Amino acid sequence: MTLSVTLIPVTAFQQNCALISDPESRRGAVIDPGGDVPRILAAIEKLGVTIEQILLTHGHLDHAGGASALARALATAQPGRTVPIVGPAAQDRFLLENIARQAAAFGLADMEDVAPDRFLTEGDEVEIAGVPFAVLHCPGHTPGHVVFVDRTNRFAVLGDVLFQGSIGRTDFPYGDHQQLLAAIAEKILPLGDDVHFICGHGPASHIGAERRSNPFLQGL
Repeated sequence: MTLSVTLIPVTAFQQNCALISDPESRRGAVIDPGGDVPRILAAIEKLGVTIEQILLTHGHLDHAGGASALARALATAQPGRTVPIVGPAAQDRFLLENIARQAAAFGLADMEDVAPDRFLTEGDEVEIAGVPFAVLHCPGHTPGHVVFVDRTNRFAVLGDVLFQGSIGRTDFPYGDHQQLLAAIAEKILPLGDDVHFICGHGPASHIGAERRSNPFLQGL
């Protein structure tokens, strides 16, 4: 099954919220709804997709700040359906519980704390429209960062682990540069050069291109 991916840049951070769905069944999921929930809902309505879950790669406000509001709105728009919030790993709980306070410090409105219905761990699996995605724990940017990998279709959602030409920031008190590089070397690069990915900010890429030209990956 080939899934459709729609990227919706949200918040002042221009974070890539992803709407991933099956064009035939019109079932799907939203990944990392950081904010601008009306914009996300408009995209869902335009595509006519039934959202089955909200997935989070990590606990930063620009990735998770709109998750609670989106879940409430979808529960209203899809009567009889509960839309669970799934992920990230439990190590990011402290970030999810402080989103509103962080947002206020940035002068941002309409961002809320998040209490996921389920945290994820290495080796878990989630499904989007019946397509299995492996869950890999890739800490360093945040302690509980996870990524989602569709091995069959050679596609991944990497959040803020790896970007086109760059990697995630680690200059937070809880960040760990060496841990992030290790996660990329041990879990992301072995996926294969043909794996295409979307990331939390900026354009998509594929692992082969980053292995060859990303300055942060040379020597890994």
